Amino acid sequence: MEKDEKEFLCNCTMIHEDVIERARRESADDDTLYYMSEFFRMFCDSTRLRIISALMLSEMCVCDLSALSGMSQSVISHHLKILRQARVIKFRRDGKVVYYSICDEHIRLIFDQGLTHILESAEKA
Repeated sequence: MEKDEKEFLCNCTMIHEDVIERARRESADDDTLYYMSEFFRMFCDSTRLRIISALMLSEMCVCDLSALSGMSQSVISHHLKILRQARVIKFRRDGKVVYYSICDEHIRLIFDQGLTHILESAEKA
């Protein structure tokens, strides 16, 4: 282990039972954390983030998203399916055209918070 890594290790042997008990009591359960990790996986792909970003501005069809991203409709459709299954986006039909949009305001908040964090981190670097 390198010297820099050692400075982040706890050197005490005392266990803080009250802190541990509170964390056990108030933390989300394993199932909830699993579903959260699955949800956040939707945000780990730049193509899906590009789609989410575009859909925050306006609802769009696959053709619109394909033209915007420069990717094939099949690639966009694949990502739309993943986002739809995770309930990040929703769709509506208008005749033969299917329009996609953000599912709810929570998605917008999560995206905006992530973007704000990245932009602030870049300013501090």
